[in-house]
Amino acid sequence: MDILSFAAATGGTLITIAAFVVALSIIVFVHEYGHYIVARWSGIHAEAFSLGFGPVLVKWHDKRGTQWQIAALPLGGFVRFKGDAGPGSDKDDAAIAEMSETERRATLAAAPLWARTATVAAGPAFNFLMSIIVFAGIFMVIGVARDAPIIDEMRPVPSAIANELQPGDRVISAAGVATPDLETLMFGDFGTDAEVTYAIDRGGDRLMVTGPNPRLPVIDTVQPGAPADAAGLRRGDVISAIDGTPIGSFAQLQETVAASGAQGASVDLTVWRDGAAETVTLTPRMQDIPAGDGWEQRPLIGIAAQSFFDPATDTPGPLRALWMGMNQTWSIVTMSLDGVWHIVTGAISSCNLQGPIGIAELSGAAAQQGLGDFIWLIAVLSTAIGLVNLFPIPVLDGGHLVFYGYEALRGRPPPPRVYQLLTALGLAAILTLMVFAVSNDLFCP
Repeated sequence: MDILSFAAATGGTLITIAAFVVALSIIVFVHEYGHYIVARWSGIHAEAFSLGFGPVLVKWHDKRGTQWQIAALPLGGFVRFKGDAGPGSDKDDAAIAEMSETERRATLAAAPLWARTATVAAGPAFNFLMSIIVFAGIFMVIGVARDAPIIDEMRPVPSAIANELQPGDRVISAAGVATPDLETLMFGDFGTDAEVTYAIDRGGDRLMVTGPNPRLPVIDTVQPGAPADAAGLRRGDVISAIDGTPIGSFAQLQETVAASGAQGASVDLTVWRDGAAETVTLTPRMQDIPAGDGWEQRPLIGIAAQSFFDPATDTPGPLRALWMGMNQTWSIVTMSLDGVWHIVTGAISSCNLQGPIGIAELSGAAAQQGLGDFIWLIAVLSTAIGLVNLFPIPVLDGGHLVFYGYEALRGRPPPPRVYQLLTALGLAAILTLMVFAVSNDLFCP
């Protein structure tokens, strides 16, 4: 390996690690701050707020007596409340027994049921709230595409493809297919020719012009570790041919890749990049993807497409943006639960479950694609972490909420032996799941 290759590889690794640490730290801080602030509002005293585990690197105390600290291992965090035996919020019965009534009220263990429930639920709630606000902010910054099929900006396309379209053009039809709305223009079937004829409205004049197929295969994102990633494909590349056969649409690319991948054969892609064409060879990989009401396996190369143009956008107001942020967050929750269910039932491969290494790779890839993509991923991961913490597994927030539900129904907490047994089983389940996820990161293709 020459020095330039080593520097590139090392730089990519450092970006991946840094992006993962930044993303996880932000999400964990928001989660733990939810626990902290609601506990404070509920009269529960926090003795320590830690970002990370292990040896303390930096610490300071606020006026309420809480120690804020940053620890050496940035793989999580915790809030230690008064009366806790450690970071896991297990109560210290001996210490609590020696406290006065006023002091006991400031502990998590002896606080009213409503205060404990609110404090525990606040962590995941703040993760969801963060996602909603971040998504809303992104929608307000980048805008929301109008329903009208109006071109805003255009990306470079291969010089062999004529392009007479201009920003501001309203597309009436493409390749003879009417385009009454943006969805039709973005996802319609316009054949396989790379170059098609458009009917447009330009400043009130109806014109016939030539331009790229609306479904021209322009790469938007490359999945980390996928065949396309290994082959060096990157955002903005235009795939103009496969195995020497010209292609004009992403649908045509998908069909050809599926046919070749089903036979385990490699494919040669002609890629237009920076004004020049080059050929890359890769072998599609079978992956589980959503299909209708279920999942199916298809040969994929690991790319998502974008259009050669950006549509005209409108800037939503704060209320509309928040509503859209809520819908986006809810969509991630439902898709995640659907994926988990299909993994549990064996409908899709368990390799779809990623661990910290896989998430780190996603973070690094998003960071290299741009700040907007990285912030979007943080919001997605925040939703995922909030959801996972609500799973009814002891040691997770959801497990504590189940215990509190039992206490609300029976008028007393679960017996100590039952609590300890279920907590031990929950911890074992979490550790087993973590080992399984890391093994997926290391050994799944």
